[in-house]
Amino acid sequence: MSFSTDPVIRVKDASIFQENNTVLSDVTFEVEKGEFVFLIGRTGGGKSSLLKTIYVDLPFRLGQMNVAGFDIKSIKSSEVPMLRRKVGIIFQDFQLFPDRTVADNLLFVLKATGWKDKAKMKARQAEVLMRVGLGAVGTKMPHQLSGGEQQRVVIARALLNEPLILVADEPTGNLDPDVSIGIFNLFQDINKSGTAIMMATHDHSLVKNFDYRVLKCEMGKVLDSKNSEDFSLATDTY
Repeated sequence: MSFSTDPVIRVKDASIFQENNTVLSDVTFEVEKGEFVFLIGRTGGGKSSLLKTIYVDLPFRLGQMNVAGFDIKSIKSSEVPMLRRKVGIIFQDFQLFPDRTVADNLLFVLKATGWKDKAKMKARQAEVLMRVGLGAVGTKMPHQLSGGEQQRVVIARALLNEPLILVADEPTGNLDPDVSIGIFNLFQDINKSGTAIMMATHDHSLVKNFDYRVLKCEMGKVLDSKNSEDFSLATDTY
C-alpha cells in the first residue's frame, strides 16, 4: 500500500486578501505531514486571513495553494466539505452552538461532512471526547462547561474526521495560563500521533520554550524560521 508524502500545505508566490485589501504577498511555504508550526505576528498582520484562506473561508485569487491534496484556487464549493474532513479547524471563540448539547454540536459536523451511519457517528463522538479527556460531557450544554472544557470540545470537533492537519487560530487566547498549558499539551499529544498542527498564537512563552518551526507575518510578508537568516522572535513583532 502506497501513501503520499506530499506536504499537507504547499503555498507558492501567493497573495492573501481581506476583502479587496492585500494583507500578505509573495507567500511561499510548506507544512509537512506530522509537522508542528507556530504562526505569529501582530494583530491585524494577516494570520487569521492566511488561516481562513487555507480552509476556504476567504477566497484565494493569486498564486498557488494546495491543501490536503486540493487546489484551493480551483476548488469547487461542493468539494469544501471534503477539504474540511482533512483540515480540522479550531477557533479562539469556540463557535459552539449554544442551544445544542456537546453531542449535538459534534453530530452537526459529522452530518455536514457526509457521515450517515448513526451507530458509527455515536461511536466517533464518544471516541473524540475521550481523546480530549471529556468522556462524560456529551449531554451538557456549552454554557455548563468552563472555557478550557469548551476548547477541548472544539478540539474534539476538529478531530472527528481524523484530519491531516489541525489549523488553530489563537486556541489559548481566551484561557487562563494554567488552562492554556493543558490545551497546548493536548495539541502536542495529537501532533505526536501524526497529525500536523498549524497554530496561530501571541503566547511568547510557548513560542520561545518549544523548538517548533515558526512562520511570522510581518510587514505584509511571511518569514520562515527554517530558511530566513534574519528571522527574529523579538516580542514587539507579535
